[in-house]
Amino acid sequence: MRTTVRDAPGSLAVLCSALADRRVDILSLQTHPLADGTVDEFLLRAPGELTGSELAGLVSAAGGDHTWTERADAHDLVDAPTRVLGLAARTALDAAELPLALRQLLGRCTIRSLPATVGGRAADDVPPEGALEDTVLRLRAPEGGVISVERPYLPFTPAEFARARALVELDARLGPRIPRARDVLTLPEGRDITVRRADQRDVPAAKAMHERCSTRTLGLRYHGPVGDADRYLNHLLSPRHGRTLAVQTASGRIVGLGHLMWDGDETEIALLVEDGWQRRGVGGELLGRLVAMAAETSCESVYAVTQASNTGMVAAMRGLGLPLDYQIEEGTLVITARLDPAARAAARLPRGERIGKE
Repeated sequence: MRTTVRDAPGSLAVLCSALADRRVDILSLQTHPLADGTVDEFLLRAPGELTGSELAGLVSAAGGDHTWTERADAHDLVDAPTRVLGLAARTALDAAELPLALRQLLGRCTIRSLPATVGGRAADDVPPEGALEDTVLRLRAPEGGVISVERPYLPFTPAEFARARALVELDARLGPRIPRARDVLTLPEGRDITVRRADQRDVPAAKAMHERCSTRTLGLRYHGPVGDADRYLNHLLSPRHGRTLAVQTASGRIVGLGHLMWDGDETEIALLVEDGWQRRGVGGELLGRLVAMAAETSCESVYAVTQASNTGMVAAMRGLGLPLDYQIEEGTLVITARLDPAARAAARLPRGERIGKE
């Protein structure tokens, strides 16, 4: 629960007494000072019969204003400093974690990376220290452009703005980085492939793979003619927009790419496998790993956009064992997989079998 109280001696005590009278237990409390009051953020254990509206009315009568409540879960039991340190550690290990860390730090919100326009004018609209505008924060992205965070249902506080800015500054100081772990897999035919994380340093090898792919394969992936591959790949391989997995042969050639892309508050999955490596299980392996990564980041669902004629992608999505929704319009097919805990428990996602880590 969040509520705003007057910055005066005894105001918080009145509110706590009112909660105690209704047998509401305060598990934790954070204060966010403002210019004309204080936003108090509580983690509460309340009697089951006490509704959210009744709680808000109780708080209002005790002097609280602009009260907001939401059902908590076990993750909220972690105190704020511990949670922030954990998010900083994840960000330090992997540049792709920054959008996810911001989302976990700030709750339900929409995060967008806005590229700098010609001359960097998009970034020039935001001061170097960032900007806080009620329900929107804007921060200078380390690689240029702007990171925009929107949370319409709850204004940001200066304390939240400072924490978000600190995470972005940490990311900027550490520079480009991805985990170095790689998995060696044996395909059913007996050949070994390596699956690893990729980033913009892999653009030349990814472009070479595109040049080896047929027009039909590229058309299924990009839903039409492919123009400037460099433009596509620089965006797709950027950790600011998601995570990329590459499939590499023993000779070092990239023969498959899988992308997990943060699309506002949704998550998109896309695959491209070189023609000669299709129907060997490469696409299914990539897809399962990407969905498992999405589940680890608490995504509620993932979706793939393809053509209705792309039977390989449809079969791979069905092979996950997850509940699927299909929408088709003018030949474009959108397949959405739900990732609620019950669905994940029954799904056929990679769990490390058949994998030898280098």
